[in-house]
Amino acid sequence: MDLLTRVLFTLLGLFIILNWGLLMNAIMRKLTARVARRVGIRWYQPWINLVKLYSNRNAISHGVMFQLGPVFRMMGGVGLFIFMPLIYGSEAFSNFSFAGDLVIILYIKFFGMLGMALGAGEGGHPYSAMGVSRGLSQVTTVELPFALAIIALAVQYNTLSLHEIVAAQQGGIANWTLLTNPIATLAAVLSMLGVFMHSPFDLVKAPNEIPIGPPTEYHSSYLGILRTNAAILHVIEAVLYMNLFFGGATSWPILIVKTFLIYFFSIFVGVVFPRFKIEHSVRWFLKVPLALGIIAIILIL
Repeated sequence: MDLLTRVLFTLLGLFIILNWGLLMNAIMRKLTARVARRVGIRWYQPWINLVKLYSNRNAISHGVMFQLGPVFRMMGGVGLFIFMPLIYGSEAFSNFSFAGDLVIILYIKFFGMLGMALGAGEGGHPYSAMGVSRGLSQVTTVELPFALAIIALAVQYNTLSLHEIVAAQQGGIANWTLLTNPIATLAAVLSMLGVFMHSPFDLVKAPNEIPIGPPTEYHSSYLGILRTNAAILHVIEAVLYMNLFFGGATSWPILIVKTFLIYFFSIFVGVVFPRFKIEHSVRWFLKVPLALGIIAIILIL
């Protein structure tokens, strides 16, 4: 496949992922509203919100880094997408994955958060600094058990290629990492709760406590970029977990179903459990998921 064709299919995949992310967000908000005995938003409300946000202009700026914060955050989500194989066996939707793509994906996962922290830190709102400190503290502890789970998988499959990891899981559910390495899967899935940042780990936005954390001063097109990235990022992070632990996807319907169930798990936990304090969140990740990650390493060696 030539470069132009690959780029066109990558853009098509990004369009599908974006719209699925917006729809999934609407469905999840509708479900959580029903749990609280509310009606919830209309299923097409996320698209309306994006149009409204991008149509407004922002007259507030605190410097260049403040403006680049949402851009860096967006690059984190889009960067993950670019190197993420979507459909196993499809050259068109393998994006720009390569032999060591898992390494660069781990770097890019942290890039967006750091860029957002720098941008929000330059803002004028005191709650931004509070959200940044909470976010970086939690993200650091979240990445530790996830990295250990990745090391366990790299040793198990003898590769750092997502495509090869998915290939090793083909042939039925019995070959999924979920069953061949349940300890590493459990460590990664528990750390995933902090990745999606829903309750009890929604410490950065902390609704009703610090209004919406770092994005407090970001509105209009800035907030539009952040909302667009959130739609892409939630789906592509679910795709990452799907590829690593749940057999990947051989078609778009399978990808949609699996990413929905993975994301729904974090929403379900958020509905059931109230929000932690930051010290409780950090302590929990350094106990349960980290211990499971260490056990996964010991068992695989």
